[in-house]
Amino acid sequence: MSDVRVRFSPAPTGFLHVGSARTALFNWLYARHTGGTFLLRIEDTDVTRSTPEAVEQIQHVLRWLRLDWDGDLVLQSHRFDLYLAAADRLLDEGLAYECYCTEEEVRARNDEALRTGATPGYDGRCRDLTAAERAARAAEGRPRSVRFRTPDEGESSFDDLVRGTVSVAWSTIPDFVIVRSNGTPVFFLANAVDDADMGITHVLRGEDLLDSTHRVLALRQALGHADRPVYAHLPLILGPGGAKLSKRHGATSVEEFRDAGYLPDALVNYLALLGWGPADGREVLTRDELVAEFDVARVTPSAATFDAQKLEWMNGEHIRRLGVADLAGEVLPFAKQRYGGRIEIRRFEAAVALAQERATTLAQIAQQCEFLFLPDDEVVIDDDARSTIAGLDGVGALIDAAIAHLETCEWDVEHIDLRPVVTGLGLKPRTHMKVLYAAIEGRTAGLPLFESIHLLGREAALTRLRRARDALAP
Repeated sequence: MSDVRVRFSPAPTGFLHVGSARTALFNWLYARHTGGTFLLRIEDTDVTRSTPEAVEQIQHVLRWLRLDWDGDLVLQSHRFDLYLAAADRLLDEGLAYECYCTEEEVRARNDEALRTGATPGYDGRCRDLTAAERAARAAEGRPRSVRFRTPDEGESSFDDLVRGTVSVAWSTIPDFVIVRSNGTPVFFLANAVDDADMGITHVLRGEDLLDSTHRVLALRQALGHADRPVYAHLPLILGPGGAKLSKRHGATSVEEFRDAGYLPDALVNYLALLGWGPADGREVLTRDELVAEFDVARVTPSAATFDAQKLEWMNGEHIRRLGVADLAGEVLPFAKQRYGGRIEIRRFEAAVALAQERATTLAQIAQQCEFLFLPDDEVVIDDDARSTIAGLDGVGALIDAAIAHLETCEWDVEHIDLRPVVTGLGLKPRTHMKVLYAAIEGRTAGLPLFESIHLLGREAALTRLRRARDALAP
């Protein structure tokens, strides 16, 4: 199986969607599982939509996901001569022809076909033009594209590892453009040339590209390549309720999840389970376990639903698998973004350890730890906390008692415990502990309170309680 060669071939037209990331992942997993080769090819033949920034972003995201590719990056925009030479060869052999129809003309005739019930698609208007007719149209200044001549009868068929045999009548596939009127090659042609040239053995890609396979295979055969890659068309990723995954469902790009504080291993783990799963049904897997278990035969043809809550849960599970030092290193960029250079590393690692047990994102950990690194006069009790505390009795007496206790107690977590102070005043810890949380952390829940007070230090804790006394119970 070491002869397996797969590729991920995105178009650089924007942020990398989670569906594209899942395609990259499945190719990477299959290559690593079989000891094969994983190639990265950028399909930037559409020069009007492709940008160098998007090319860089794709590479940056794949590196963040730790999906390393083999060999050099391949840019289709650097290989136009190969594609255009292939188009010329097809023209010379009568397998393609020059088309002088404008986009507006093609669209108008297609609309008319739909209106009258005729077969839609290109009607072959330029298929059998004579040399003189082609020259006349060129002399008029008409745009010139190149179309591939599809068979008039029979059917196209290929075997798919996920969907079985896929067949379609050639009569339903009109002659299609392989070189645009601006002289640039179209995806179908570049794809056929490159897959043959790069020795691609398996093509794992999204279900939305299923129909294009017939065109690519026809071009591949016309160019003299009788062998075929093995295809596996992956299920779509849908939003809740079966709708197409979009912004209204929340984040959809890898960059958004990265910036929200998701771990690359957690996102990889979750994406791997969208359309595939190990035989034993496990959900939380390491990268090595995914590589060892991955089998294209277990990919399902059914659409997968993207569940943001499930991803958040899984991210929390991966957070809890990290060592504290490693987790602190992951959280540090988010912490620096929130509170700059005021971080004391030892205190920060201790705070991260406290947050680790319940946190679900790195950004959440940074937010929960922030109160430990703010000057006392910048700790603000949030509106929700104020609203909750406003309805409680004994707030002033509780804060006074907490101050008295912390002024003299031994400075360890066991002796800092303020629950006896609360109950000693006849108050309920479940409700009145929120007062002390708000005083120390600015909100009614957060990191474990007594451990937080210990990390904060006696003087800072007392200062915050005194400020809260003035603010909450003057």
